[in-house]
Amino acid sequence: MDAKASTVGPSQTATAQSEPKGKDFLNHLEVYLAKRDGVDKLLKISRYATKIILASSVLPETVPLTRQLKSFESSVGLSRKAFRLGKFVQDVNALRNSHLDSKEEILLSVIAYGGEGLYYFVEQFIWLAKSGLIDAKHSRNLQKISAWAELIGYIGSISLKLRDLKRIKEDEACLNSSIEIAISRGVGRTEEEERRKKLREKKLMKQLSVVQDIADGLMSLADIRDGKGRFTDPLLLSCAGLLSALISTHKNWVSC
Repeated sequence: MDAKASTVGPSQTATAQSEPKGKDFLNHLEVYLAKRDGVDKLLKISRYATKIILASSVLPETVPLTRQLKSFESSVGLSRKAFRLGKFVQDVNALRNSHLDSKEEILLSVIAYGGEGLYYFVEQFIWLAKSGLIDAKHSRNLQKISAWAELIGYIGSISLKLRDLKRIKEDEACLNSSIEIAISRGVGRTEEEERRKKLREKKLMKQLSVVQDIADGLMSLADIRDGKGRFTDPLLLSCAGLLSALISTHKNWVSC
């Protein structure tokens, strides 16, 4: 092993060090799968892809594969709840570390992080109930509390992200104006162009986050209404779940 290491020249070492780790797919995948959210979202994709197959009635009820898919979907749903153990702490810390400039931002942050934190906290007990450690009679009430907390959290989260989007668009408009003025004067603005590119990427990710929250909020609302009323069609909710999972997977992959 030492002999092999000694054969590597300085130029090869420099090349290996200068190569961005993010370009290596397997290294990137390893980092992604090491994250709790990374594995959780892959499970979410598999679960809602399965739910779409079941909700679309592609397979007859009598086919053995249908029963297997139902069992798989239920098992994955329970597995995902285990990934929420202690996850409420991240919302507590996010609220503690927030730099808020107004009373409105404070209120929206409390709603967003408080709602999501309560949701993750209650989900721990739902997992224990479904696992058999807690009496299952408490499961229904816990699920109602969880769904309401989740929905309230999404309302706060969407409100905060819309405010952020407004700021980003204002910054982008100012940057566009300065670039146009520079171009009209024949002055190159490479730095501003790079800033605009990053700002547009940030705007896109924020827009995707809003879409994700709306999709998840739709499912929370269906849970509160026990699957009754408008926008509670199983196929629609399954598609919303898959869309949310794909967006979240993309965000987590980019952040690795």
